[in-house]
Amino acid sequence: MNPILVALDVSTAAAALALADGLRGTVGGYKIGSQLFTAEGPSIVRTLTERGDRVFLDLKFHDIPNTVAGAIESAGQLGAWMMNVHASGGAAMMRAAVEAADRATTPGSPRPLVIAVTVLTSMSAEALASVGIDRAPIEQVVHLAGMAKESGMDGVVASPLETAAIRAACGPDFVIVTPGIRGGSAEQAGGRQDQARTMTPADAIRAGASYLVIGRPITGAADPRSAAEDIGRDVLAASIQH
Repeated sequence: MNPILVALDVSTAAAALALADGLRGTVGGYKIGSQLFTAEGPSIVRTLTERGDRVFLDLKFHDIPNTVAGAIESAGQLGAWMMNVHASGGAAMMRAAVEAADRATTPGSPRPLVIAVTVLTSMSAEALASVGIDRAPIEQVVHLAGMAKESGMDGVVASPLETAAIRAACGPDFVIVTPGIRGGSAEQAGGRQDQARTMTPADAIRAGASYLVIGRPITGAADPRSAAEDIGRDVLAASIQH
């Protein structure tokens, strides 16, 4: 599967569908986050999945286990291919999310992937310290990834700088989704350095990423489809080398 997941960080269904229609066939799926979901609700997820698109529902659930389980089950029933929770919600919450995903699976359909957010890519060591976490980002990420794996999660969301360490700790089949993709073709396409821990698309693949979440370097480009194709070529070459 094409590992590029385009972040549809727009405020209307019309804008999201225009991007999706223009990019279909050049990317592996679409990420729907809080901005679009809050504006348009579940219908945008249904619309894309009914068109055959893979949707990563990036709502980062973080609540008591029963509440998160209900949200995961509802997301699965929408047809989301992948969804996430915050690993910092704890092992019981993550186990509840996995069990809910199992319940949401319909006969003949694959079980949705449930992954855990480790440390947001915007957070530096100083930012972690400000909220009482004394570990370096990579130590906190690997700790949370190990907890996620033990809880039955399919994988994690982490910055590309931690991908190799997660891969070493959690094995070859653990899903690693990496935002914070900048530089290379992504930089040429209009990426901005607003995240603390970033990497080029090709380097992220070589480090062991399973999927790359890419937003503005594609959606903000003058020609989004051409930008996606350029990044796709870089990623394919890196995959072959890797």
